[in-house]
Amino acid sequence: MKSAALALMLFSAATLAGEGIDLNANERPIHTAKNPQAISKLPAAFKFVEPGTLTVAISALNSPPLAMLASDNRTRIGSDPDIARLLADSLGLKLKLVPTAWEDWPLGITSGRYDVALVNIAVTEQRKEKFDFATYRVDSLAFSVKAGSDIKAISKAQDLAGRRVIVGSGTNQEKILLGWNKQNQQAGRAPAQPIYLTDDASGNLYIQSGRADVFFGPQSVSAYKAALTGKTSVVGLGPKKAFVATTTKKGNGLVYALQAALDGAAKSGEYQQVLTRWGEKDEAVAASEVNPPGITYP
Repeated sequence: MKSAALALMLFSAATLAGEGIDLNANERPIHTAKNPQAISKLPAAFKFVEPGTLTVAISALNSPPLAMLASDNRTRIGSDPDIARLLADSLGLKLKLVPTAWEDWPLGITSGRYDVALVNIAVTEQRKEKFDFATYRVDSLAFSVKAGSDIKAISKAQDLAGRRVIVGSGTNQEKILLGWNKQNQQAGRAPAQPIYLTDDASGNLYIQSGRADVFFGPQSVSAYKAALTGKTSVVGLGPKKAFVATTTKKGNGLVYALQAALDGAAKSGEYQQVLTRWGEKDEAVAASEVNPPGITYP
């Protein structure tokens, strides 16, 4: 199991480096055709936040390859904005991207500020109680460290005992880390110290300056950063994989139109183009699923 995880990490990093991701080229939008089948699945009484527009919450953080600023320092690019564009095109709508903090997307969806959230949101059983999901990626979590660190592998709780770990508040990785802390404390080992940061730049600074030992976050982000800069190294994968999905308000019916839009873009090839150009092609789903089994925790 450990060797398989290491092989996956090395393959992901090699894929990123080998494909030579071109950020300038990736600023060019990928469009898809209007999809009558997806449009037919829009609920008759559904009201978008803005008529004729799909309003999508995306990450406000600079977290490549998921979301980042283009060279104009204004336009949002990345795999999540690209997927959002495919959804809007398929439904015959304009696209409005709203940069959003991770902590704000749940209220934004339930209160009607956004039609959809694409913030690398994993499906969990708890979230399914309030939201509907249409899957578009399968993602792992990863542990990364400063290049040359004495930490060579992380696969279990004791590997993080006493370490300072950057983690996002309210995320699945935080739940895993806190669960491992309980295991360490029960075994008489020092727990890891969670470090809660809200932007990628601070995380990089903490790792490079030695103020933190480990970054625990999405595997796609960690592999991208390691391949692009060489300043960090991925040393382990989290114990669980997750479906990443478009997220909508529970019961409003939009999810089925989004599912059809994703499947249509996959059939015509634009979905694969998006994931490939951001080094995520190995995270593609064969078909979008509505509300699949979510991650659970003991």
